[in-house]
Amino acid sequence: MGRGRVELKRIENKINRQVTFAKRRNGLLKKAYELSVLCDAEVALIIFSNRGKLYEFCSTSNMLKMIERYQNCTYSSMEVNRSTNDAEQSSYKEYMKLKAKYESLQQYQRQLFGEDLGPLNLKELEQLERQLDSTLRQIRSIRTQSMLDRLSDLQVKERMWLEANKALQNKLEEYYAENQAGPSWAGGENGNSFGQHHQNQEQHPQHDQGFFQPLNSNLQIGYNTINSSQIAASTSGQNVNGIVPGWML
Repeated sequence: MGRGRVELKRIENKINRQVTFAKRRNGLLKKAYELSVLCDAEVALIIFSNRGKLYEFCSTSNMLKMIERYQNCTYSSMEVNRSTNDAEQSSYKEYMKLKAKYESLQQYQRQLFGEDLGPLNLKELEQLERQLDSTLRQIRSIRTQSMLDRLSDLQVKERMWLEANKALQNKLEEYYAENQAGPSWAGGENGNSFGQHHQNQEQHPQHDQGFFQPLNSNLQIGYNTINSSQIAASTSGQNVNGIVPGWML
């Protein structure tokens, strides 16, 4: 016949309670020792009786190191969890502050564009007007300064181009001067003949033009008797003017 199930509750009899405490305490210490030996585990056991008496067991030589290790493992994780919670709370608070600031800036931007002006009173509207005037003056000042800077840069570039143009002009004048100061034999006889030919053209421009003038149509179709005087006259005219007479064509 097996043992019945023992009901777990406080033993009212003082003597029986002390006897049970001693038996179970010794059994618990024995089990802790067996666990440390069989499983090569580090075991620490602390028991306080109802009178405050301490009973302890430690598988290592130093109970304080075991307790310190226990505290590091337990309270460090608690501190990490606590720091994590604090960080989350601070992040949430910062998020709420940034969100409120963002909404405020959005509302202010709409007011600058002339929207959502209904909730503003007269003082706030005047302040907004002064802010817009100040912003407009600042924008105009920056635009004017930018235009002046651009004008100054263009003037500097203009001076640079003028100087470069002047330098090129001086070089070109020096080049022409060197070519005109060269030896006269470079032109030679061809230059003199060209000058004489040009002079002859200026003196007798009508000769060239006369060559292209329409010929005299006094000749008659058929045979005409030509004497020697006419031939001589035509020959002399040809020699003088250099134009072939019409009867020879």
